[in-house]
Amino acid sequence: MSIVKTNALLTEPKWLRYLLIGITLLCLSVLLLLPLLSVFSYALAKGWKLYMAALLDDEALAAMRLSLLITLIVVPINVVLGVAMAWLLTHFTFRGKQLWTTLLDLPFAVSPVVAGLMFVLLFGSNSWLGSWMEAHGVQVIFAIPGMILATLFVTFPFVARELIPLMQAQGSSEEQAALILGASGWQMFWRVTLPNLKWALVYGIILTNARAMGEFGAVSMVSGHIRGETNTMPLLVEMMYNEYNMVGAFAVSSLLALLALCTLLLQKYLDWRQTRMYRDAQRARIAVTN
Repeated sequence: MSIVKTNALLTEPKWLRYLLIGITLLCLSVLLLLPLLSVFSYALAKGWKLYMAALLDDEALAAMRLSLLITLIVVPINVVLGVAMAWLLTHFTFRGKQLWTTLLDLPFAVSPVVAGLMFVLLFGSNSWLGSWMEAHGVQVIFAIPGMILATLFVTFPFVARELIPLMQAQGSSEEQAALILGASGWQMFWRVTLPNLKWALVYGIILTNARAMGEFGAVSMVSGHIRGETNTMPLLVEMMYNEYNMVGAFAVSSLLALLALCTLLLQKYLDWRQTRMYRDAQRARIAVTN
């Protein structure tokens, strides 16, 4: 049997392709597009003035500032920890390496609510460590430090998980060559390792930022829901919704949805740019070869 006939037999009929495409589009519309549109429609249902008034409310502004503060603290820390963890797991062989690799995925496996509860049990006033810290004037639970720790926990794997596959695929030949040529460890990292990892690192930062801004479960357990002090934007949405402040709840929700869309568009733009740079490099190599 010829290759053409074989491919014809393996190709599904048109009606099946259209059916699968239609089912996929229907599911995406029902699960993603319609809820997203409904958030913006409800937020703007009573006019632009009330929408802006809800966003400029003192509690909303305090929640935005707190979400931004936590993100600005968590993202740089997780970048450093993620790069260090990826470097450790890809460049060294040691006893217990598989255990560390498994523990890296622990925040993905544990429910955020359970993660928040773990911090409450560890740093709460009923624990030995928590009572000792409170006696020395340091409050973790129901304060910003606990919210930062909870957000650090749930966002920890993103940078490392973006870097590890790329570092394993690239190997260490370029880094070893740099060391042989006389580069120091920091020179090798800044001039060889980091440029090769820049796109994966950017993706990890984007995902970490998006999760930090939208985290609810773990932060809810350790925040205390103190008005104007320990409410992030997701927590404020829940509070407003429970108080039947629908305009405020959907206004803040629309802002979170807009941040998620911007994150997605930025990621797609970086994908497109990386693909374009790769194609340009391939064309340059072909031109030099010819």
